[in-house]
Amino acid sequence: MNKEAHRIVRVELGPQSYDIVIGHELGASLIDFVRGKRYSRQVLLVTDDNVGPLYGEQVAALLAEAGLHPVVYAIPAGESSKTLAVAEKIYTCIIEHRLDRKSPVFALGGGVVGDLAGFVASTYMRGVPFLQLPTSLLAQVDSSVGGKVAVDHALGKNLIGSFYQPDAVFIDLDFMKTLPKREIATGLGEIVKYGIIYDASFFAFLEQHPDDVLALAPEAAVHMIARSCEIKAAVVSQDEKEAGLRRILNFGHTMAHMIEQETGYVRYNHGEAVAIGMVGAADISRRLGLIDAETQERVVALIRRLGLPTKAEGCMVDAMYAGIFHDKKTVNGTVNWVLMDSIGRTVVKNDVPEDIVRAAMAGVLA
Repeated sequence: MNKEAHRIVRVELGPQSYDIVIGHELGASLIDFVRGKRYSRQVLLVTDDNVGPLYGEQVAALLAEAGLHPVVYAIPAGESSKTLAVAEKIYTCIIEHRLDRKSPVFALGGGVVGDLAGFVASTYMRGVPFLQLPTSLLAQVDSSVGGKVAVDHALGKNLIGSFYQPDAVFIDLDFMKTLPKREIATGLGEIVKYGIIYDASFFAFLEQHPDDVLALAPEAAVHMIARSCEIKAAVVSQDEKEAGLRRILNFGHTMAHMIEQETGYVRYNHGEAVAIGMVGAADISRRLGLIDAETQERVVALIRRLGLPTKAEGCMVDAMYAGIFHDKKTVNGTVNWVLMDSIGRTVVKNDVPEDIVRAAMAGVLA
């Protein structure tokens, strides 16, 4: 891909529609976008203590060049920062620096930064402008797209949140130069999910080009990020607030959330947990006769080939099974399982027998 070329994915949500801009060296595009908005000059740039030292000054300088006065707030990196207590500290910073209703909040970092900054933007003064500058592959293809913002509670992940769309998302591929290999792999977990739930040809592309995918070869990286965003945008455009179709994006997540919770959010990052959860969901699908063993093995083989785990350590079936009934996607004690009908198609089942769920859970535990 030519470094000057940009890909733009439009998220169609009526008056809340916005663009996802994908490419290299997006500083000029960000400046032009900001200059075209009637933002207040005092703005907040939320980052973390991993990303901030790498890119914080660079992005703050771009915002200053656009005529803004950025206040930089760095949180401790990691899921443990996604709490109401940390959000309150950010509110205090915003109030002390006198940000107003037209002062945008910029999120520079991975999914934790985006979720937390978006939650703050959605609630401060009942909502201020919000822009996503995702730096991790996982955030670029998942959490920065679709408008879900939240913080965690001790009893569950993302239980306190809202739907709040950004003004724009800028995915600068140059940010990935400093990503550790583990962070690349965790992003690939969500990318594989898009092929499973929506696009068999995209899944086949990942199967056929695993080395280019793992190396983030330019053409492969642009294609897989853009296609992932296109798929999520298509789903979100039809179902912004998860009334129906958007449920398919939760493939693998019911079990993944239990794995994350049971291991204290420290042993597995989100994409790794989703990878294991997808193995479990494929197993349930096969046990119900929705897919055959060959299809199940294709899923497991690709996940393994991309360096992702297929089994979880430190979990117990009883605790995981009990935990799914506290998940926010469980309604009136009924778990809606997103399962495979084939590669590229899903089906939602709310009557999966307990013994099948427990057997699948046991199958993904080391």
